[in-house]
Amino acid sequence: MEAPTEFPSVTFSDLATSSSAAPAAAVFSVDSSGKPRLRFVQTGSAAPLAELDLETTQVFRVGPADLLCVSEESGGNATDEKLCSKAFKVGFKTKDDSKGFATTFEEWKNGRSLKDGASLENGLIIPSKSKFDSKIEATSAKMYFHYYGQLLHQQNMLQDFVRTGTYYAAVLENKSDFEGRVVVDVGAGSGILSLFAAQAGAKHVYAVEASEMAEYAQKLISGNPSLGQRITVIKGKVEEVELPEKADILISEPMGTLLVNERMLESYIIARDRFLTPSGKMFPTLGRIHMAPFSDEYLYVEVANKALFWQQQNFFGVDLTPLHGSAFQGYFSQPVVDAFDPRLLVSPPTFHTLDFTRMKEEDLYELDIPLNFTATVGTRVHGLACWFDVLFNGSTVQRWLTTAPGSPTTHWYQLRCVLQQPLYVMAGQQITGRLHLVAHSAQSYTVYLTLSTKMWGVGAEQGGVLQTSTGKLELKEPYYRLSQPQSYAASDQQQQTVQTQSMPPQDISQLQDEIDPSLSLEQL
Repeated sequence: MEAPTEFPSVTFSDLATSSSAAPAAAVFSVDSSGKPRLRFVQTGSAAPLAELDLETTQVFRVGPADLLCVSEESGGNATDEKLCSKAFKVGFKTKDDSKGFATTFEEWKNGRSLKDGASLENGLIIPSKSKFDSKIEATSAKMYFHYYGQLLHQQNMLQDFVRTGTYYAAVLENKSDFEGRVVVDVGAGSGILSLFAAQAGAKHVYAVEASEMAEYAQKLISGNPSLGQRITVIKGKVEEVELPEKADILISEPMGTLLVNERMLESYIIARDRFLTPSGKMFPTLGRIHMAPFSDEYLYVEVANKALFWQQQNFFGVDLTPLHGSAFQGYFSQPVVDAFDPRLLVSPPTFHTLDFTRMKEEDLYELDIPLNFTATVGTRVHGLACWFDVLFNGSTVQRWLTTAPGSPTTHWYQLRCVLQQPLYVMAGQQITGRLHLVAHSAQSYTVYLTLSTKMWGVGAEQGGVLQTSTGKLELKEPYYRLSQPQSYAASDQQQQTVQTQSMPPQDISQLQDEIDPSLSLEQL
């Protein structure tokens, strides 16, 4: 039986009476039937002030250090089925004490813990929710699971032969990691990765899938009986389901746009903590977000010109120009998802590593990545280009899945954050900045980008920042350009081809005749 948890210094008030707050101790424990209970005992006396059944009790925050416990109980005799509510105000010395009580309440009631330092807003009920439900909006989750519950979207991913082929190779080339092992497929989708694991000789595979796709996965697996007899499909979230045994290896495809979009990586980490043995493996093992500044006059003008509609002064007798500024900002708040020519990059890329085997789930709530580049050409910088890769660190073969520009295109493409105000750089000039990603409850991230150019040339060590450009973008609302890389044009040719009112009058050809075509990505 779990040991009681006590909060020895609280104040207790029964709101049904006019009595003043009494010093008390709050004790969490279980009764003889194993049900969780909360008792309030008056300080210096063994007399109980109240005893609550946690299954019928809710907690509200009513002040910085005050909570309200509301409990529904029967009317008092066997024939009276009417429920009545009792309310008790519980006071604490500090706000941290009240947080600790709220966390403990949740742990005892639901067997789950809140994130360290989590707080309750005034009037908020602590519901009986999983960790997924507590951080993700219900409407976002509904749309998410509906999307992935459709076969046409699964087909789109399966037909990404770079993605599917790399997973197949990573598993089959590392049979020693799968033979005779228990595997958990996190977010199994169609069940294809579970079938790969079974092909590699897995002892048993638990395919966990929360969407309606679980039913299709069961059909597919049942249709391959030689493999399916070692696969169990479990419909539910990895944050909630229970498995009969620990896993020797986790396999999943949790990557979204910019690696972290859709926030499935957090579920992958939770599955690791819940199901994986201490010596277990994860496929994929780590991921890297790659970043480099880029120059693309065509793209910049394309985005800027979308707002030209709002420059009309006589649209059926209406002047639309008051909304032009807002529209202009709105278009630049959309990250651009497409494939681009790597020669558009103006410096070698850098990368930020996420080690799935060691990081905490909370590490994904906010990513703060410092940026530091040295321009290899003189040009206008229009923003930051990003892509990712993941490593399958097998015992036999280490295999990378990359979405880099210049590599075979995947359904993830690449992503570019376009700045409203481009920066001018010369070859050898330093570009610094920050990429700050903040997770939100719509299963995505708000992106804050800052790029600055520093003093360049003779006396640069005494100089500071020359130009700074910032942007705020919403990763959940990208502009899906989805074009294949266009034929490459040097920067002066781009400048001559595209003209727009939104662009500064300077001629970029004065800075450089052409971008260096020998620029290449780092070798993996």
